[in-house]
Amino acid sequence: MSLENYTEQVRTKVGEASGLNAVIKFAFKEGGALLIDGKSTPNRVSNDDTAADCTVKVSLEDFGKLMERKLDPMTAFMTGKIKIEGDMGVAMKLGKL
Repeated sequence: MSLENYTEQVRTKVGEASGLNAVIKFAFKEGGALLIDGKSTPNRVSNDDTAADCTVKVSLEDFGKLMERKLDPMTAFMTGKIKIEGDMGVAMKLGKL
């Protein structure tokens, strides 16, 4: 699936009020980014590659598996499929989405 398709899926899941109260960026190994701005009202999901409270580095393939719940986030982190920079507490909030 393409980055644009994933962006649209995340936009639908996040809605206008995610409750994240943080900015999270997914930086893809293939290039590109997906930014969830949970501080703005309404929440904004874009492909901007700007500063974030937490950055999750992942491949598009593994991101797709996470979205489909075919890959457990903790397992992905422990096996190095995802790397987290910044506030780990913010990353933990993603489970609510």
